[in-house]
Amino acid sequence: MFSNYPPALDANNTKYNVAELTSGNTETPFSNAEIKSPPGGFINYTTTPPCHTFHLQIAGANYQDYLISVSSVVIDAKDRLWILDTGRALPPNGSLVLATFGGPKLICVDLSTNAVIQTIIFPTTVAYPDSYLNDVRFDVRSTPKAATAFVTVDLGTSTSWRHLDSHPSVRGQPQFAPSIWGEPSYAISGGILSYGSTASGSDGIALSADGTTLFWTAVGNAYLHSIPTALLRSHGSPFTELLAQAGVVSNEQKGTSDGLETDSNDLIYAGNFGQNAIDVFNPANGTATVFVRDPRIGWTDSFCVAVDGGLYFMENQLWRTKGHWPGVERRVRPYAVVFRVPLPGNGTKVLLM
Repeated sequence: MFSNYPPALDANNTKYNVAELTSGNTETPFSNAEIKSPPGGFINYTTTPPCHTFHLQIAGANYQDYLISVSSVVIDAKDRLWILDTGRALPPNGSLVLATFGGPKLICVDLSTNAVIQTIIFPTTVAYPDSYLNDVRFDVRSTPKAATAFVTVDLGTSTSWRHLDSHPSVRGQPQFAPSIWGEPSYAISGGILSYGSTASGSDGIALSADGTTLFWTAVGNAYLHSIPTALLRSHGSPFTELLAQAGVVSNEQKGTSDGLETDSNDLIYAGNFGQNAIDVFNPANGTATVFVRDPRIGWTDSFCVAVDGGLYFMENQLWRTKGHWPGVERRVRPYAVVFRVPLPGNGTKVLLM
């Protein structure tokens, strides 16, 4: 099992981006010292051309062979680890820097050797400087393709393209402030209180069990949306974006959530910040119901369905960092906790091969 610690969310995450969880309370940095330690750090303070962020010439480092700020780690059906790098980090002033070419990328690691076997660099026409690539899912059947948020990547050719850019379904609602444990969450940027990051756009994504549908949610609204993956794979025609926008479906309100995951029974699992719960959406009947509720559940972030029939999920304390009201560090150890819940109906991990 692997976890990631993005410098984009906490400037103190400087030791390593990715770790392998080796027991209930220990971890090992992954994969080697070279890839996890970019020369000069995660931020380039001498960017050329200048990137004016709060009047500072700083941006995310542009190293293609080093990890800058990893937002997601996923193991595919061929037992390869994919590492999604946003290329954006958080400086001490708390203002997330923009990315530069070479920073945003998707890296494939062969877990039998722990060697990097493929690196896909996103062009600036796909990963904009202010993009935050956040999640990734894979379908590695006959034509190896995968959807990364609303960027589609052909793993065979390393080409990528965008869909649903700025579509209402991928954007948060204005003045949206979720509540966690009874606390409303407001963002703070540059010392100014706003709805900002808590009204962020598309975050969690999940493929249906047969790979024909992509589901997603935005932290900044309560809806679960979906689209046929064939519309996301299509590109090159002037009509592909129009068809993709027309194919978006609003399925159900399921509470405010971050990550998503699917099991072999085609059930979609999502956090529910305001209810201290994990909800489950059933595409067969269009309903969202409570799967499990526990007072320890709050801001549920990443999900993982495992071959042992368990749903693993991580609880973070993002709303208690200095980037949220009242602007002081309020996290308590342990900063993140992983829980496991048995899946219903003998559910297990989906392997699209």
